[in-house]
Amino acid sequence: MPTLVIGNKLYSSWSMRPWLLMKQLGVAFDEVLVPLDLPDTRTRVLAYSPAGKVPVLVDGDVTVWETLAIMEYVGDAYGAPVWPEDRKARAMARVVASEMHAGFQALRSACPMNLGKKYATRDRGEAVARDVARFSEIVRDARKRFGVGGPFLFGAFSAADAMYAPLATRLDTYSIPLDGTTQAYVDAILALPAFQEWRQAGLKEEWVVEADEVDEEPVAVYRGAA
Repeated sequence: MPTLVIGNKLYSSWSMRPWLLMKQLGVAFDEVLVPLDLPDTRTRVLAYSPAGKVPVLVDGDVTVWETLAIMEYVGDAYGAPVWPEDRKARAMARVVASEMHAGFQALRSACPMNLGKKYATRDRGEAVARDVARFSEIVRDARKRFGVGGPFLFGAFSAADAMYAPLATRLDTYSIPLDGTTQAYVDAILALPAFQEWRQAGLKEEWVVEADEVDEEPVAVYRGAA
């Protein structure tokens, strides 16, 4: 059985992606959680990966330490339906997953993932608005072209959805207004049993970043929620 090495579930967006995919697709794995931003964090992660970052998948003598590469490996090694079966849908899914990997920097910077808090709606600037608009464009296009048969980007849950799941949590955490199609997609991500499992585990973690990365007070704090 492979082992997935991850960071804090409240905050580690990159760790969530392969964890969510493997859980949702029924790929069994062991889990090692290394708390982030502690003096020994990098040393502990280096025991699993030469890159010194999470997530890392260790499967026997194979080590994979980039999120998209982990997802591809899961498909290759375990026959999981990581990508859509349809060739055209699969091409778009890989493209938008790569776009997420490299893009949306303004939104990711201004709205760090924090599953333990909820913030009021406010103007977060033009760059964030452009990222939100681009995300909504992707959701509407994918859902219109390939979304029949399920609530996710390409109908059934895929690696593309796993890549965008942390972004969906940000939109919810920071109460960012969305059009109906995009909001329905975000709601589908948040309703996933695998996501609910991840979030509830995160809320029970001992390691909490008390100093927010954003200069505002939350309207709700979920710390310790059941």
